[in-house]
Amino acid sequence: MNLRIGFLFALWVALTATSCAAVDVYRPAQLTPPPIAREFRGAWITCVATNADWPSKPGIPVAEQKKELIALLDRAVELHLNAIIFQVRPACDAMYNSSIDPWSEYLTGTQGRAPEPYYDPLAFAIEEAHKRGLELHAWFNPFRAWHIWDKSPAAANHITKTHPEWIRHYADQVWLDPGEPGVRQYVLRVVADVVKRYDVDGVQFDDYFYPYPDKDAGQFSDWATWRRNGSWLPRDDWRRNNVNQFISSVYQSVKAAKPWVKFGISPFGIWRPGYPQQVKGLDAYATLYADSRLWLMSGWVDYLAPQLYWPVNSPQQSFPVLLNWWTQQNIKGRGIWPGLSAASVGEKFSAEEMGRQIAATRVQPGASGEIFFHLKNVSENVDLRRVVADGNREFALVPAIPWSNGAVPATPKLSVAGDPRSTIAVNWQTDTNDLRCWILQYHGTNNIWTTKTYFPSETGCVFSEGVPDIIALSAVNRFGMMSQPAVVRRTTPPARSGKTLMYLRTDQ
Repeated sequence: MNLRIGFLFALWVALTATSCAAVDVYRPAQLTPPPIAREFRGAWITCVATNADWPSKPGIPVAEQKKELIALLDRAVELHLNAIIFQVRPACDAMYNSSIDPWSEYLTGTQGRAPEPYYDPLAFAIEEAHKRGLELHAWFNPFRAWHIWDKSPAAANHITKTHPEWIRHYADQVWLDPGEPGVRQYVLRVVADVVKRYDVDGVQFDDYFYPYPDKDAGQFSDWATWRRNGSWLPRDDWRRNNVNQFISSVYQSVKAAKPWVKFGISPFGIWRPGYPQQVKGLDAYATLYADSRLWLMSGWVDYLAPQLYWPVNSPQQSFPVLLNWWTQQNIKGRGIWPGLSAASVGEKFSAEEMGRQIAATRVQPGASGEIFFHLKNVSENVDLRRVVADGNREFALVPAIPWSNGAVPATPKLSVAGDPRSTIAVNWQTDTNDLRCWILQYHGTNNIWTTKTYFPSETGCVFSEGVPDIIALSAVNRFGMMSQPAVVRRTTPPARSGKTLMYLRTDQ
């Protein structure tokens, strides 16, 4: 009997000692994690020309197409990019399932033929890009009706067959006439169809709306269209007005469907010679009828990516001089993300020159990223790959577009359960419906902050090694706007009796 009493007494002492020991818990903390860098790091994925990014050649098997595209997206992640500009409409054809335009020959080798076995390349590209934390912007060539490298006969539902009255031939090129109201409505319908049916993050147009001038081709053959639709304006002003109306309509259409989808244009890098004073080169305003400065100043775009394909020290087309000029025109505070010619590295300039352009962009107020033309050139050039990856060591979010009426998300609710000395489970939730991603930042005993992103559907993670001292979680919505962080810190509470619970909600 005495032995039993002694045993129970010893057990009581042991349990009391355990329950009174101080155990680490996570408590809300008034701390601010390091700010997240905001920078657009994009690359174009082309599907035409002999040096196309994807597919490597028309008609390769579907399994090979998917494998190649996944490899490209993986390379983008390795380069610490955060966006892809994916060519979806080279010349009134479609790299996706469209009821308006025929399947592109660059997929199957024959225009109008669907991939076999069937898949939708755009839907596949979006899904795989989002898995990797990459935005995907759909890149359209709006008025080009036929590419000079096209080899397949036109499909029965190609625009050259269904609306030959809209077609204009210029040199060896085939174009839609932007002066025809029906043409502008047709292209507007194509863009709206993609925005409504696909989870794209952006829409982008190329640099030309009327063709680049050919000295042997004479005038673009739209005299009859001008006389019919706009002869009260000088012909050049009428052409610019056609494009201006179109750009404004596209912006309004995109925002009406999905206000978080970005609309951008990549114009020729010189608006007009003499702007700024020392600049010489093609007059895009007078030859392409692209008044890109007006689009920027009117707020008809979420971003411009002027193609600044010249070196830093070029006397008449200096990269930083032109970049500075573009930022000065940006009175609405839109994104200025210059296009950089990765395709010129090894031919016109070195990888180090590209590094200087990236550095010049980062020190230019009003510029917030760049887009490389194109991904294959960056990923396959060893020197350029090193320059880009080294320059992008820090994680960066795509800049926000607060002018599209997105609201700042509410601070998430964060909870931690488990034993901070071994393993903890971190869980979170929010009332925000339009999430783009979660941003988790944590501070370890090595005094280093680490940043990770999670998909909207993910609601937690586990730390089993290197349990952090500080955990911060922010929600980012589709507009790129970030909530205030929920922050907890590992602390040791005073010793007390009773059970210690390793669980804390920051909303309590």
